[in-house]
Amino acid sequence: MAERASLNPTLTAVSDAVLAVAAAELSVEDVLQRLVHGARELAGARYAALGLPDGQGGFRRFLTSGMSDGLIASLGPLPRQHGVLGAMLETQAAHRTKDIHDHPRFRGWWPRGHPDMRSFLGVPIVAPDGVIGAFYLTEKLDEPDFTPEDEAVIGLLAAHAAIAITNARLHEQSQALSIVEERNRLALELHDAVSQKLFSLVLRAEAAATLLDRDPAHARGQVQRLAELAQEALDELRSLVFELRPPDLEHDGLEGTLRKHVELLQRLEGRSIEFRSEPLSADGERDPQVLRIAQEAISNALRHAAAEHVWVTLGRAGGGLLVEVRDDGSGFRPDEPGLRSRHLGLTSMEERAQRLGGRLQISSQPGAGTTVRLEVPDG
Repeated sequence: MAERASLNPTLTAVSDAVLAVAAAELSVEDVLQRLVHGARELAGARYAALGLPDGQGGFRRFLTSGMSDGLIASLGPLPRQHGVLGAMLETQAAHRTKDIHDHPRFRGWWPRGHPDMRSFLGVPIVAPDGVIGAFYLTEKLDEPDFTPEDEAVIGLLAAHAAIAITNARLHEQSQALSIVEERNRLALELHDAVSQKLFSLVLRAEAAATLLDRDPAHARGQVQRLAELAQEALDELRSLVFELRPPDLEHDGLEGTLRKHVELLQRLEGRSIEFRSEPLSADGERDPQVLRIAQEAISNALRHAAAEHVWVTLGRAGGGLLVEVRDDGSGFRPDEPGLRSRHLGLTSMEERAQRLGGRLQISSQPGAGTTVRLEVPDG
């Protein structure tokens, strides 16, 4: 703390802005908004904006700070890369001027209702593959012009912004890839399961037709089995279609959503999954994270540990929420070096638990099954 207090206040402010971005699992939109607010405060500007080009002469994202929602709405669609906005995306050098009207690329007009602006500081955001965006700051407060110190500090923030934006983009791509992989898995299960059932239906139908005249009693048995197979195929189709739908926490609550998930997996996997729970009050911020931790723990038990029996408990303990997933699977050593780099699901569960302010315990030994226990204090 003493070292931090002795830092230059500006560097401390930059550090705070960067740590705020890095401290949570944020979307690209959240990253940009925190960065643009930080830039405006660091430079002492009335207005700030951060734009990411779309590669087609426009911006795929353009976020502002210092403007009211009403003003932003009145300005219409996202701006194009005209004038000074475009100029800052064509160079890796910052530009600072007392009057933006004097810039050679200034077009001499603003959208209707747009405040007039004079002092200007533009700083490109540069990644290894080139300029990926820019900070735009206008109307220096209490001074006629932005200073070289302002340019330096926003340049430092821009360097961190390039890393933060790239990381957030990679995180979103990773999430999208996980969704694609899960849907591909379901498609394969759908194809395999339903194809086998339909093939059996065809064989049974052909057998029944062959036996109809010479052995009516046997044919009747084949037709009965035909109806059973058709019902099984219908149940599997319904289960897989249900799994493709997102969980409805708002409608079913955490207990109901997790119960449906367990019932679905039990039908699909054909293994014993016992679910015990008690009524819980809803929490819109907590429940999605808890659900994902429970789903990951159950999935690990079935797919990686090859468990035949899984016990899932959802309730209250020690003045907070409790989730426990126990299995009789193959087990592992939780402290094995490099384990989390190979099994990212463990890291994901731990990170979600930390964001909830909860405690995640993983107890396991090879051949002795695994117990995942999550405790989340009441907020």
